[in-house]
Amino acid sequence: MKWLKRISVALALLLAVALALPFFISLNDYIPQIEKAVSARLKEPVSIKSIKFSALPLPHVTVDRITVGKTDDIKVETVTVTPDLFSLLESTKVIKSIEIHSLILTQKAIDKIPAWSKPDDTKPPQQPPQVRVESIRLVNALVRHDKASFGPFDARVSLDSKGEPEDASITTQDGKLKASVKPDKSNYLIDASAKAWKSPVGPAIVFDELTVKGVATLNDASFSQLSAKLYGGTVSGKADVGWQKGLKLKGNFDVNRVELKQLVPLLSPGTNVSGRLNAKPVFSAQAATANQLMNALRLETPFDVQNGVLHGIDIQQAATNLIKQGATGGETRFDQLSGHLVMERGGYRFTQLKIASGALAADGNVNISPKKELSGRVNAQVKAVGTSANVPLNVSGTVDSPLLLPTGASVAGAAVGTAILGPGLGTSVGAKVGGWAEGLFGSKEEKKKQ
Repeated sequence: MKWLKRISVALALLLAVALALPFFISLNDYIPQIEKAVSARLKEPVSIKSIKFSALPLPHVTVDRITVGKTDDIKVETVTVTPDLFSLLESTKVIKSIEIHSLILTQKAIDKIPAWSKPDDTKPPQQPPQVRVESIRLVNALVRHDKASFGPFDARVSLDSKGEPEDASITTQDGKLKASVKPDKSNYLIDASAKAWKSPVGPAIVFDELTVKGVATLNDASFSQLSAKLYGGTVSGKADVGWQKGLKLKGNFDVNRVELKQLVPLLSPGTNVSGRLNAKPVFSAQAATANQLMNALRLETPFDVQNGVLHGIDIQQAATNLIKQGATGGETRFDQLSGHLVMERGGYRFTQLKIASGALAADGNVNISPKKELSGRVNAQVKAVGTSANVPLNVSGTVDSPLLLPTGASVAGAAVGTAILGPGLGTSVGAKVGGWAEGLFGSKEEKKKQ
């Protein structure tokens, strides 16, 4: 019986060795060939640290520490490839799954994807694929876009017998964003939703709720339903995106009662205004790369803001205390602020401006340059001591430090009125006469244009 026990022990040891041996089978001798082949295809340097074959739980190959590009445009911690063993003897090898852990994809890599994905011209036409993949899974992936990033997220893509996507899904690991893509003949149906989600690209806008539905092709996408709840209001609309020759964007939104206090500083740093916004923006952009898209954006909309505050300037104070140095600081409270906005090339043009609030009424036009410099004219209608004065004010300074300067005629009229009738009434009447005279004879700037 001892010999039987010894044989059993020996067999158990042999079995253990047989099971453990695959974990130690190194395929590192093949690394230089693989690096060379992939580098030739991508026209980028490729580095692989190690390759190992394992038998459990299913036979698979693990590739560790992959980098692509001179500046590590793509980095991958681990890639696990699980083949269909029975297909290895056939002309088309089947990969049951590819699992990619801790992928880091940079903007440089994203810009190169169109070139990398071009078909190989050296491959004979109509040749069946040598390798077919059934499933691709991303775990803990991250996309870095300049200073912003998207992720970490998990994603899954299932492919059919022809290698075409059957469906795809993506979910951020915090669960705030979920999206799915399903083929529909030659198109792809897109369905995404988010809650308490911050946009990773462009202004860091926080969406309480976001719903996106659309249809995409290999060249463009049309989003017929875009709806969001944010900053106490709602936004709905549609947009079209194309990427066949550069990037193209166009669309329109309907904005209802969105609070501006937190939103405006994200869109225009340094600008400080509050109130509920209603607007109907129409926008478009065309650029060579995603980085250039925001600078190429053109937006136009009428707007109306209710019950707000314009911080950094007091229009009524500037109109009733006319000093050559101009007025800055303070705030202008309003019941309504309306007008028309055109945003393009990083600048803003506000026309048909109207401000209404109690004793103050104002109208005018204001420009904000790409360098955040202010220019324009505001005509303030103020009431004082039983009279009403229309005081023209020139707008200058910057978004961070706006300045209202009285025109020469307003200052001269106010000085004469004060000397004859005294402060208060005399100043107001004088400013009114000065503004009337300037309107009658024209300002120097208007004369130059004639």
